[in-house]
Parts: sequence; structure tokens; C-alpha cells
Amino acid sequence: MKTAAIISKPTEKSNLIAPQVAKWLGEHGYTVVVDRETAPHAPAYEVVEREKLSEKKPEFVIVLGGDGTMLSAARAVAQAGIPIMGVNLGSLGFLTEVPVADLYPTLEALVENRCEVESRSMLHAHLMRGTERVMHYDAMNDVVVAKSAIARIVEFEVTVDGQLVTNYKADGIIVSTPTGSTAYSLAAGGPIVSPGVNAFLITPISPHSLTNRPLVVRDDREIVIQVKSVGEEAFLSIDGQTGEPVLDGDRIKCKKSARNVRLLKLGKRTFFDVLRTKLSWGQR
Repeated sequence: MKTAAIISKPTEKSNLIAPQVAKWLGEHGYTVVVDRETAPHAPAYEVVEREKLSEKKPEFVIVLGGDGTMLSAARAVAQAGIPIMGVNLGSLGFLTEVPVADLYPTLEALVENRCEVESRSMLHAHLMRGTERVMHYDAMNDVVVAKSAIARIVEFEVTVDGQLVTNYKADGIIVSTPTGSTAYSLAAGGPIVSPGVNAFLITPISPHSLTNRPLVVRDDREIVIQVKSVGEEAFLSIDGQTGEPVLDGDRIKCKKSARNVRLLKLGKRTFFDVLRTKLSWGQR
């Protein structure tokens, strides 16, 4: 039997749609597994922890929710190369491209192998404390080093392939993938970058100097952020969902991950179609 997985964020809408999607997949020859968040509303199906879904070797994962749910799913299954279809139940949703109205036509295309697969790069970051690697993460959107809520402005030294960029005095630094260019980096004044561009973005958050501007570098470079503010608290955040406190002198090394996220899409909508829709470009 073929296997498909469902991941969802519990909302009134997803709680209604998830069992319907599971039933549809079962009627089309799939064994369905669901994550723990989906399980209360689809109790007839095997429950698997999100981090262990790839062990079931599903042909694809269906994500019901917003971009946050999509980011969590991507980190869970990217290593196994499992393609993901995101159904937008949120408000903005640059990653969950499939609207609810197109859900079942897209599922039809999916089971008939008519969907395209788009590969998106990821960032790999590891936190260094002296010579010790404290933690390491993969991010689909961004790696953020920022001051805590009560800290004053923090100083960060940023290098690219060992070459000094500058010492930023700012609320934080964002290193993002092209996919993440429409997330926190955009809110901080960074540019929008097409997903196929082989680049990373370095975007300061509220820099002390107005001449500190966002910077785009090739994605085969290693970016290192060193915290240089004695006594000030800072925090490392991965895709805005998980992270770790950082101390003075800690270094966060960022480079391109060996993993990619594989996104399923019908091919009807381009990245620019999504931008026009989500950002209301050209509308009066």
C-alpha cells in the first residue's frame, strides 16, 4: 500500500478538512498516517510523531495550516526528501500555496503524478561556544540572532568566508534563504528574492546606523555572526519556532544545508503570481 501523511495546525477549519482529506486519500488507495495535532479529529488513522513521519516513508505530506506549520513540516521531512503539499488555511501564506478551493483538484493531480516538484534551499546553522558545538539546526526561512525582550542594543560581528563585513549595533541580525526573504527579513526592510536564486540575505534588525543596509551574498559562502555585547542577553531563533540563548562570544555559523525542501505545486501559479496576490500588487 502507498502511504500519505497529514500534518495540521488545529483550527476550526483544519479540524473539519483533515478527516475529509484522510478519507479521500484512503478511497484512492493510500494508507494514511497523521501527526499528533491532527489525530483528535482523524482518530481512525495511525498517529506518528511529526519528527518520525519520514520513517513511514510516505509518498508525500499534506500540510493543512499556515506557513508556520509548513516550516515545521519541512524541518521534519526534508532530510528524507519527501515532497510536501501546503494547503493555505492561514491569512497570508507564501509557502502554503494551494487555496482550499483548489484542494481536491490538486489532490487529483497529485495522485495522477501531474504535480511539479520545486526544490527550495535550506540554511544549516550551528552554535559554537568556544570550540564546542552546542546545537545545530536546519532552517527553511531564516536564522535570527536578536536581543531578548529586556536587553539593550546588542553588537554583532559578521564575517563572510572569514572576511569582516562589519560590526553591527542592532536589535538583531537575520540570515535568510530566498524562501525566507518574504518572511522576517522583508518586515525588517530586506529585498524579495526569487526562490531559485543561489543566495543568502543578511538583514540587520533596527540597526543603530542608517547606513547598515541588507546584503545579498552567494549561498556557497559561510556567514558567521559573533555576539560581542558583554552582559546583554540574546537569543538564536530558527524559523521563529525553536532556538537557544546565546552568550557573549558565541558564534553562529551559517552555510547552505545539504538538504532541500521539495514543494508540490500544480504549476499554474508562478512566484510572481503569488506576490501579486499576497501583497496586493497592482490592485487599487
